[in-house]
Amino acid sequence: TYKAFHTVSTRWADNDQYGHINNAKFYEFVDSAVNAHLLVAGALKESIGLVVDSGCRYTSSLAFPDVIEVGIKVDRIGTSSVTYGFAVFRRGSATPAAIGHFVHVYVDAETRRPKPMAGTLLAVVENLKAD
Repeated sequence: TYKAFHTVSTRWADNDQYGHINNAKFYEFVDSAVNAHLLVAGALKESIGLVVDSGCRYTSSLAFPDVIEVGIKVDRIGTSSVTYGFAVFRRGSATPAAIGHFVHVYVDAETRRPKPMAGTLLAVVENLKAD
């Protein structure tokens, strides 16, 4: 079950020469959804998340001018890492066009060394934990 959703309006430039949204754009949509969720909650003041692993399975195509919704959840919480699950939906559809995961390792903003999650960041990711 996805715990938060982020709406994205596609742009003409998101389409590739095949007339659909390029696969790489899905990662941009997901990265924006997770980071927007964390930024609005004030969870990225001392740590930043670096992507260390990701994967995506595409089940159907999307194209401009589709409006999409990115569902996010947390599948695993480590000391300094979080495995996020995501699904990308055409607005109004219950069937995802893409399903995947990515892992953030949270690091100190200055040293770029892993930093245990605490405070607001930990509370926000725990709130996204899948049932």
